[in-house]
Amino acid sequence: MPVEVVQSASGFAACEDRLGMEAIPGTVTLKKDSQNLVGISIGGGAPLCPCLYIVQVFDNTPAAKSKMLAAGDEIVGVNKKSVKGRTKVEVARMIQALKGEVIVSYNNLRADTKEGKSLDIVLKKVKHRMVENMSSSTADALGLSRAILCNDVLIKRLDDLNKTARLYRGLMDHTKKLLKVFYEMCVTHRSFGDIFCVIGARETQPKASEAFTKFGDAHRNMEKFGIRLLRTVKPMLADLGTFLTKAIPDTKLTIKKYADAKFEYLSYCLKVKEMDDEEYAYATLGEPLYRVETGNYEYRLILRCRQEARARFAKLRSDVMVKLELLDQKHVQDIVFQLHRLVSAMTQYLQDCHQQMKNTDLFPIEVDLLRTTINYDRSDQFNDGYDDDEEEEEEEEGESSGGGGGVEGTLIDTS
Repeated sequence: MPVEVVQSASGFAACEDRLGMEAIPGTVTLKKDSQNLVGISIGGGAPLCPCLYIVQVFDNTPAAKSKMLAAGDEIVGVNKKSVKGRTKVEVARMIQALKGEVIVSYNNLRADTKEGKSLDIVLKKVKHRMVENMSSSTADALGLSRAILCNDVLIKRLDDLNKTARLYRGLMDHTKKLLKVFYEMCVTHRSFGDIFCVIGARETQPKASEAFTKFGDAHRNMEKFGIRLLRTVKPMLADLGTFLTKAIPDTKLTIKKYADAKFEYLSYCLKVKEMDDEEYAYATLGEPLYRVETGNYEYRLILRCRQEARARFAKLRSDVMVKLELLDQKHVQDIVFQLHRLVSAMTQYLQDCHQQMKNTDLFPIEVDLLRTTINYDRSDQFNDGYDDDEEEEEEEEGESSGGGGGVEGTLIDTS
C-alpha cells in the first residue's frame, strides 16, 4: 500500500494513514443547475488537514445524478487545477466562480462500510431502540429525546395497524360463531326433514301423508339453503385470515426494518457530530489531532457509512409509504366486499326460506288421529308382572259386559 508523507499543522512530517482503504483516481464533469450549484459540501483542507474531501452529496443535484461522487471522496483538482494546500472555502469559491460546467478530479474512497460499524455505533443504535420503547416522561428523566420518533408518522402507523388487526380478528371470530350456529341449524332442519318424511311415508291417510312429506321436504330444502350460505360465507375466513396473518405482519415487518435503518442512520449522524466536536475542540486548543493530520480517513469512512445508511433509510421509507397506501386501499375494499358478501348471503337465505315455507301451504288439514301413525304406545312398559292377573280379569269383565270400545273416527281441523 503506498504511503504518502504529508506536512502536518504542527510542522512535523506525518504519514498518510488510510486504514487499509484504497483511493482510486477519477474525473467527472458536472453541469451546474439553475442556482449555479453542483450539490456537494466540502470538508478538510488547510491548515489542519492535508486533503479536501466531500462531506455530503445532496439529493437531486448534478453531483447526485452523476453517481460518480460520494461522501468521503478526496477532491484533488477543479478544472484541472490542483487544490493541494488550499482551504475548503477557497475551493468552494473556485467552483462557484465557474459557469456552466465544472470538471472535478477526485480520488474515490474504496472502503468497506462494515468496518465503520463499530461497537460505538452498535451502542448508539441500542440507545435509540431503548428510547423507542420508553414513555416521554421516562426519556426526559434520562435526558434522552423521543422527538425524532414521536414526530414520525410512519412509526405511529403501527398503532393503526394493531387496531386494524383487532378489527379483522373480531370479524373472524364473529364469522366463525355465525358459521357454527348456521351449521347446527342446518343439522336441525335435516333432522326435522328426515323425521317428517318418514312419518309421511308411513302415513295411511293421503292428506296427512302429503302434509308431512311436504313439510319434511321444506325442511330438507332449508338445510340445503343453509349449506349454500355456509359455502358462500366460509371463504371470508380465508380472505380475512390472509389479510390478518400475511398483509398486516408483512407491513409491520417493513416498518420495523425502516425503524432499524433510521436508528442506524441516526447513530452515524450522532457519530459524525461527536467527531466534528472533537475536531473543533482540538482546533480551539491549537493541538494537533492525529486522524485529521493523516488524512482523516476514519471520519471519511463514517461519512460514507452515513450516506449509505441514509440511502437505505430513504428507500425503506418509500417502501413503507407505498405498502401502507396499498394496505389502506385493500382494507377498505376488503371490508366492503366481505360485509356485502355476508349480507347478501343472509338475505338470500332468508328469502329462500320464506319462499319455501310460503309455498308449503298445508293448513288447514283434516287428520284422523286414530288412523294416524302418531299414536301413544299403549303397551304396559312399566308392568313388573304382578298385575297381569288383575288386567286379564278386567278384560274378561269388559268383554262379558259388551263394551266395545272405541270411537270410529275423529276429524281434526287445525289451522
